[in-house]
Amino acid sequence: MVRRRAKKRRTQRKTFGLLSGLEAYAYASILSEGVLGTSPWGFITGQGDIGLTPTGNPNLEYMAGSGMQLMGAEAISLSDIAMNPGLALGAMGSNFQQSAIPMALKSFGVAFTFRFARRLLRRPLSSVQRNIVKPLFGAGVSVR
Repeated sequence: MVRRRAKKRRTQRKTFGLLSGLEAYAYASILSEGVLGTSPWGFITGQGDIGLTPTGNPNLEYMAGSGMQLMGAEAISLSDIAMNPGLALGAMGSNFQQSAIPMALKSFGVAFTFRFARRLLRRPLSSVQRNIVKPLFGAGVSVR
């Protein structure tokens, strides 16, 4: 019998693409600004200030129609989630509902922009990769 030819193994590139990293950060920024109200860096380093405060006249013990107001929900940080996860997740859900369509439109814009820029700048990026990036950083980093 004739022996079958073995399939070639695909090897994945073990490089970090600068443009791919920039595109990923753009998507992370869109999501964090839409859901959390802050940048990815602000999410990590922000202060925990979420909480409930009473509305109405604070001198009266109970008043019909008075309630609690959510404070500090404009920017949700990691410390907000750690301190009061219920309020933080509720505010994140509310922010997501309000900004779902703008986030989707921004994501389509980012995808279109990066695809168009990669096609338009293919030759200059290739030259930068060959003449600058590869001699400086080796084969582990690429511009693409």
